[in-house]
Amino acid sequence: MQRLRLKADGRIVELRDGQEFPLAPSIPGPETAPAVPEANETAPLPAVRDLRRRAQLTQLEFAARLGVPVETIRNWEQGKRAPRGPARALLAVIAHSPDTVFAALATEPSPA
Repeated sequence: MQRLRLKADGRIVELRDGQEFPLAPSIPGPETAPAVPEANETAPLPAVRDLRRRAQLTQLEFAARLGVPVETIRNWEQGKRAPRGPARALLAVIAHSPDTVFAALATEPSPA
């Protein structure tokens, strides 16, 4: 089983033998950002519509699997809003391994 970790700076790494191996391109942080960023510059992220279509899901199904309102998916796909923070990280993981993410999100937590 593959072990993944979401780092505080948005990077996704695989844990193997006590070491971390990057899975997704790092998102520029303050220490790696260009000196003069361009307006609206963001790290490359596959289009939400492309991710959803690759998963063969409707907007409603994709929203339900991610646990967000369908309006959020529509806004992302139409460019009215952009995913930020944890949503960006989750979409980056979905781009890498959608089946693993959807399986993890579908599991019910066991009662304590």
